[in-house]
Amino acid sequence: MTRPALSLRLALLAATAFAAAPAHAQSLDYEGMDGGDAPASSASSSRSGGSGARTTVRPYIEAVQNVLWELSPGDDVLTYSSLAAGVDVALRGRRTEGAISVRYERRISQSDRVADGDTLSGLARVRHDLIPRTLSVEAGALATRSNIGAGGASALNALANNDAVSQIYSLYAGPALSTNVGDVAVSASYLVGYNRLEQENVLQGSAGQPLNDIFDDSVVQSAQLSAGVAPGTVLPVGVTASGSYFQEDISNLDQRVRDVRGGVQVTLPVSMSLAVVGAIGYEDVEISSRDAVRDGNGVALIGDDGRFVTDKSQPRQIAYETDGLTWDAGVMWRPSRRTALSAFVGRRYDSTTYYGSFSYVPDARSQLTIAASDNISGFGGQVTRALRDLPTDFEVTRNPFNGQIGGCANGSQAGGCVNNALSSVSSAVFRARSINGTYSRQIGRMTAGIGAGYIRRSFIARADSVLGAANGLIDESYYVNAGLNGPIDRRSSFAISAYSAWFEPGSSNLGSSTAVGANASYFRNLTDRLAASAAVGIDSFNQNLLEDQTIASGLVGLRYSF
Repeated sequence: MTRPALSLRLALLAATAFAAAPAHAQSLDYEGMDGGDAPASSASSSRSGGSGARTTVRPYIEAVQNVLWELSPGDDVLTYSSLAAGVDVALRGRRTEGAISVRYERRISQSDRVADGDTLSGLARVRHDLIPRTLSVEAGALATRSNIGAGGASALNALANNDAVSQIYSLYAGPALSTNVGDVAVSASYLVGYNRLEQENVLQGSAGQPLNDIFDDSVVQSAQLSAGVAPGTVLPVGVTASGSYFQEDISNLDQRVRDVRGGVQVTLPVSMSLAVVGAIGYEDVEISSRDAVRDGNGVALIGDDGRFVTDKSQPRQIAYETDGLTWDAGVMWRPSRRTALSAFVGRRYDSTTYYGSFSYVPDARSQLTIAASDNISGFGGQVTRALRDLPTDFEVTRNPFNGQIGGCANGSQAGGCVNNALSSVSSAVFRARSINGTYSRQIGRMTAGIGAGYIRRSFIARADSVLGAANGLIDESYYVNAGLNGPIDRRSSFAISAYSAWFEPGSSNLGSSTAVGANASYFRNLTDRLAASAAVGIDSFNQNLLEDQTIASGLVGLRYSF
């Protein structure tokens, strides 16, 4: 093969492998099935003018009657009704791709232990090319409901009879540029994100234990710029210079994370499918915050929202800082268009770091995605990264009993999960080492999927501040979600799902927590637009500070699609 062909192949290898990874050496970037399918229904569609691309819109309204049977610690039977309206959108245009699923639900109580309420849930990822293959803009959004427990543990699949629930919102948007100046490939991107948690009746520690300081909101900014040449263009190796910037401003105690990096990467081709990569750079990382307002006895004051009151009269203090040389070394392997692997080891945050990714799409019926990351941020930064890494062509699944989105989303070429990012809502900044994996497969006319992951958080705070008790603590979370759905006949379909999540807090006084559940749903189209549904499920929550709770659920409902 000629030198230009070899260079082109290696450039494609690097671009694809790095694009699959949440973080990589090339740009010194930052790392970053549950429920049942909705019943089949008619859709209003609009052609997008060209190449058979299609945009599909499915609005609907739904009425559901629910029953909850408390198996432990009590034996109450609770009932409530819910009315919902939503829309599912798949964007498939020449310049636009994405998916949107939004649902509003009004819960109407029929029991004293089930309160009336409103919930908004949804997931969106959209990319639009302003200039094809050169300039694009993308945006994403997430809305979900979560149980909040001791130590900041957060579990999806919140039940209607649980008062300790919170609503989580996240959104981001930003442009991306990719072009060439002669032989030099230039890329740049910027995004700004906002994350918020609306807290209700969050469980606090028992007497003598520190209060949970639950995340409030934050603004995230991230920018990257790189310029490089492919192997064989000027030199036998590829050379890329890059810089990146990350900042998260957290409202709790005015915490701020700032991470600036720059460096040069060299890519050495070993074969047509394998390249060795090395990079050296410089980083400057700083975490700062203010303390809480204290009374005359030195006790930190708690506001009406249950969070510490920030003392804005005092200057910001440094909680952590490091600067100096960094390095990364690894391999990129792309034996075919269907397989890509990147694996790196390096030095960041004044310690050793590991990260990488693997994607395998053997055919149009299955895909596997695994990604490992290492970064420093707050809760909002983690959620923004997880949302950004989801595919744009996902098909959303929802829990039949609360309408909430599943933690994982699979597309045709990749998948991703937000479970790790949502598993703890503590306000303190932390270093997160995590791994996520998703696999989906078409089995005949059925679709099966599984997602699993692990995250380890090392919290960082000033030892002399109100968050000092969290400094150095480590918590760990694990999760597994799995689901199977498909048609039964021309007019009916089914969905089965199961989940499990474990949380180990950094403080032994708080105790671990576990959530396990499964549900099964049946859907039948009564007419082209009207569908009936029925579902049964069981959920179990175990928190050391409370009695174990096990709930059996059932529902019947009707959905009308426009």
